[in-house]
Amino acid sequence: MSSNVNTAGAGTMKSSMTQTQRRTRYLVISAMLSAVSIVLMQFDFSVPFMPSFIKMDLSDLPALIGSFSMGPLYGVIIALVKNLLHLLRTSTGGIGELSNFLLSALFVLPAGLIYQRNKTRKRAIIGAVVGAVCMAVCSVITNYFIVYPVYTAFMPMETIIAMYQAILPKIKDGDLLSCLVIFNMPFTFVKAMLSVAITLLIYKPLSPIIHGE
Repeated sequence: MSSNVNTAGAGTMKSSMTQTQRRTRYLVISAMLSAVSIVLMQFDFSVPFMPSFIKMDLSDLPALIGSFSMGPLYGVIIALVKNLLHLLRTSTGGIGELSNFLLSALFVLPAGLIYQRNKTRKRAIIGAVVGAVCMAVCSVITNYFIVYPVYTAFMPMETIIAMYQAILPKIKDGDLLSCLVIFNMPFTFVKAMLSVAITLLIYKPLSPIIHGE
């Protein structure tokens, strides 16, 4: 993910592809990465010290790769298509997908914007960490106002909070905000950073394939 590699790659791409061809290629790659995201969503798993209904997955990984390799707009497109496809089997009437899209966009957009200004590994790490922080902080807002009110249609809020209290008894009855800040926010940050770590490991061999080099 060095600047020299990306500069050379950009020159090769410009000489061998027209702008229309490059855009078409990026749209095809975006569709493929969106499909990979959907597959990754199926491999979710529970983690210790979190309520059982909260699952870890790596479905934001393809959007982050797309944001770095093709630009932040394509990262957002991948996140959008992933959630549009997931609407076909939604159990939240689209609310969960809306929240997932917003958080994914808040993750990959700043990451891609910061990296695109200077394509170095250091900028990639800075951008990804900034995106992960944005995603984690905003997860409190989306969960508090969007997702958990929908959950109460299937499970009483008292039951939801009791699942957090089983892990941390000092949480007060009805204190959903504390649950989200203490549990969900760091969980979301760790989830994002897992995608960051994997991206940093696999981006360099994937980049030539994405750019058609």
